[in-house]
Amino acid sequence: MDPKYSAQDVARCDLCKTAIAQSYCDFCHVNLCKPCIGEHISDEYDKHKIVPILQRKSTLNYPKCEIHQNEDCQYQCKDCNIFVCSHCLASKQHKEHEFLKLEESFSAKKKHILKDREELEEQILPTYEEIVIDLENQISNLDGEYKKLTSEMSKQREEIHREVDNAFDQMELEIGEIKVKHHSILQKHLDEIKQLQSLMQETLIALNEIEESNEVTSIIHYSSKNEQFSKLPPKVHVSMPKFIPKQREKEQLFGLIGKLTPLSTTLEEKVFTAKKPNTPVRVLLDEPEILSTIKTGHEKLFSVTCLNEEQIWTSGGTADIKCFNIQGVLQKTIKSKSVEWPNDIAVVRDGALLYIDWKTSTVYKVKNDQTEEIIRIQGWIPIYLCVTFSGDLLVTMHSDDKTQSKVVRYSGSNVKQTIQFDEEGQPLYSGNTQIKYISENRNLDICVADYGAYAVVVVNQAGKLRFRYTGPSSSIKNKPFKPYGITTDSQSRILTSDGDNHCIHILDTDGQFLCYIDNFDLGGPYGLCVDSDDSLFVCEYYKGNVKKIRYSK
Repeated sequence: MDPKYSAQDVARCDLCKTAIAQSYCDFCHVNLCKPCIGEHISDEYDKHKIVPILQRKSTLNYPKCEIHQNEDCQYQCKDCNIFVCSHCLASKQHKEHEFLKLEESFSAKKKHILKDREELEEQILPTYEEIVIDLENQISNLDGEYKKLTSEMSKQREEIHREVDNAFDQMELEIGEIKVKHHSILQKHLDEIKQLQSLMQETLIALNEIEESNEVTSIIHYSSKNEQFSKLPPKVHVSMPKFIPKQREKEQLFGLIGKLTPLSTTLEEKVFTAKKPNTPVRVLLDEPEILSTIKTGHEKLFSVTCLNEEQIWTSGGTADIKCFNIQGVLQKTIKSKSVEWPNDIAVVRDGALLYIDWKTSTVYKVKNDQTEEIIRIQGWIPIYLCVTFSGDLLVTMHSDDKTQSKVVRYSGSNVKQTIQFDEEGQPLYSGNTQIKYISENRNLDICVADYGAYAVVVVNQAGKLRFRYTGPSSSIKNKPFKPYGITTDSQSRILTSDGDNHCIHILDTDGQFLCYIDNFDLGGPYGLCVDSDDSLFVCEYYKGNVKKIRYSK
């Protein structure tokens, strides 16, 4: 709200100083009440321009000329770097000089100021807010971490008298275990690198064959893997343990037998620096088209996810998680640990599969047919998840009593951020439903399809509410909007499935409704995902099919 019109600070007349101003002289730049308008224009000066106060300052307030006192400076002399009026323009002093129109410079600078404000408000400040959140989380965890450290030290104090005789034997065993672990880490990394080399060699052979081939089908269906291969693996540094002998001159207990430094493993991030082309602009099609239909065999089909254009993973109302190639041929089936249906699935950059096992409140990772637990949650039940562009994991979850919901960001297995309340302390998400699919947009907004709130809830990277979408202003659908699945595309558009109305809503990055995808017989659209070519995959809950749809070009 403009402060001149707030209840605390109304605009006053600049002549009488007391009455509320209803008008404004857009040439003299003064506020005027009705009685003072006549007094202001009584000098018969023909350049007065009286406008309603809401339309004030539609003309620019130029600086006065230092030489010609009654003239406005509407130009700037580039040679002298001073403001000049029209009389100065024609003077000998500025003959053959180059001039700039202040109006054009003013407009250009205004645009720059607006851009700076938007960048500061929407990008720089949220980044700092995320840093603050991270630091606050670290600080809040300090007491617990140092309590653990003190507890470990206390145990050592109690046990040291009993274990002195066995200390050296135990230390030798520990060194042996570290050696085995050291070898295992290096061997594992070596195996992974060799496996990548083997894949590249196979790809190279295939490329040579394709290059020499005139087969239309193989050429048309070719999909590059160079971007995947160009993401160089991290370099593993494993420090050798050291034996620090007893400092005999010291009397402290910790110096009786010495100590071992812990095995330290670090990952040095290596980034492929080749320039990538700008994201092409894709416009929405007037009539989307179905490219293919994959029959999954799931009786109830919940989720679909993909890393590229070559294969998809699906999950439904059983323990089976199925992988299909793009032609719809079943490639692999994985069963959840608890043999219960998984809440949601996602794929990370290295091709590993993540899934949520609601029975054990655990997130599992499956790679090379090996399953490992990466996150176990206490007091809350994880519902849906997505992998962010930075590699973090976003998980929606509800409390055990199903009264509260929140979004938690994980870096590895560590909590990095919690999003639950708005700036007024009110819940961002409903607590009365378990359906809360989640996706991250290209602008790093966090988008949640909150079925229980009949809304798509979007917050920025720092967790501040940007908007809620509750359906188009004038709906042509028979039933209320209830979002199920959600995904985003390369243009930062948001796509959400409206299962009850058997359609997909497409929104722009600010939550404005763009159009429906409703020209197909979608059997209860549920989970969604978009591949790297902006093709949309839609789960048909009742039919157990995944439809691949082209909706943009």
